[in-house]
Amino acid sequence: MNVITDEKIIKYLDITKRALDKIKIAAPEKSFARRMAEDFENMARSYYSDAVHFKETGDYVNAFASVNYAHGWLDCGARIGLFDVEGDTVLFTLYE
Repeated sequence: MNVITDEKIIKYLDITKRALDKIKIAAPEKSFARRMAEDFENMARSYYSDAVHFKETGDYVNAFASVNYAHGWLDCGARIGLFDVEGDTVLFTLYE
């Protein structure tokens, strides 16, 4: 299907919101990795916020793109160990 439906964008916003709620920064407080983790989280939250805005204005193409960017930041942060996601392989793509 090549249509972004209301159901599809709601589904992906929900998945990413659950992922945002689950992450915990794993890097030590005064480490460079901590700053990277905070930046990854900020990028994910910003793209998620953009996705919600675009959905509310009816721009489902940009909403879908933004929510996928948001989740990409979360997946990357989890995969390289910036975020502790308690081994969740449903919401995140981990290495093993």
